[in-house]
Amino acid sequence: MNTNSFNRRTFLYRTAALAAGAPLALGLSSRRLAAALDSSAPGQLSSAKRSEAKVAMVPCRSYGPEVKEAMAKSFDMLGGIGSLVKNKTVTVKLNLTGTDFSNFMDRPVGETFMTHYATALALSSLLFEAGAKRIRFVESTTSRSDLTGSLSMADWDLKALTALGPVEFENTRNLGKGKSYANLRVPSGGYMFSAFDFNHSYADTDVMVSLAKMKMHITAGVTLSMKNLFGITPNALYGSEAGSEDALEGRGVLHSPVGLEKIKLPGLKPGITSIDATWRVPRIVADICSARPIHLAIIDGITSMSGGEGPWCREAAPIKFTSPGVLIAGLNPVSTDAVGTAVMGFDNPRAVRGTKPFQMCDNHLLLAEQAGVGTADLTQIDLRGLTIEKARYPYT
Repeated sequence: MNTNSFNRRTFLYRTAALAAGAPLALGLSSRRLAAALDSSAPGQLSSAKRSEAKVAMVPCRSYGPEVKEAMAKSFDMLGGIGSLVKNKTVTVKLNLTGTDFSNFMDRPVGETFMTHYATALALSSLLFEAGAKRIRFVESTTSRSDLTGSLSMADWDLKALTALGPVEFENTRNLGKGKSYANLRVPSGGYMFSAFDFNHSYADTDVMVSLAKMKMHITAGVTLSMKNLFGITPNALYGSEAGSEDALEGRGVLHSPVGLEKIKLPGLKPGITSIDATWRVPRIVADICSARPIHLAIIDGITSMSGGEGPWCREAAPIKFTSPGVLIAGLNPVSTDAVGTAVMGFDNPRAVRGTKPFQMCDNHLLLAEQAGVGTADLTQIDLRGLTIEKARYPYT
């Protein structure tokens, strides 16, 4: 297992130890959350955000030619993407979770816990057909090589991608090809952060796309289009080696500052004292998605895995291969992730801590909703295509 996987596993154990050793603190944070959030009442959303609550879900059983067909159908159901991307730069956040591309459960990682090449190829083709000027693929990796190096190791056909049109790749773990970091403010004021410093790619773009897998998460409940953006925080500023442009270590300090107190996180609000990852991570996700809005959320539910977000989670929960056979796309990440959560068998995407899949953590969908990012209320979402009942594939 690579260094990144080892760190994730080490962090998992540390998180469990902190939770076990601080029951009073966890209980207090839960009570504070209950006092601050009311899952029976949606947050104050603008009319524009409410109009974004359109989600399309179509069947897709394999990673062959039907991926493009299913994705095109979902875009058509949303009214087309031409007006969104024509003559614009489109940035696509991948979900690689590391640089170990060894088969897992005797399957390619794209079929279990990472972005599958077929979905990236289909998306690129459709974006250019809709008039996109340029596509930039981004991910923060644990490698000093360019993103092209990591994707080549994953057996991606980069020539096929670049043959479609102007395609760029950037490893956003640090400044990368930029001269300075882009400071993006959290409009709502933020739960934990008032602003973030990101690689230039996340500001130097017109359209932001999150290309995610349908997975559960140890400290966030589910990891879909919103949680995918947790990885846009550069390792050089928000990792355990923060302060060095050569930093490769993961974002343990974001999960918990214990042992890393000397690291000063850009934009962190004063007075944040919680060391509990199940409190911190959901709020950070909500803050990131406020600062860097997602315009198009895509969830690959063709095949994936249950039990956690990657192989390192098998020490904490049983992991099983899943095959929901669906592709989900939406114009708002909160609404899209709410549908994805329901498809995974969790009836209430707005549940508070204590209810699956948020039994061990606060609900970042609910936090984002109440920050005005979008609605997670299934009754307020315009779902097109497959119904949740027909698509439901219980993960637990």
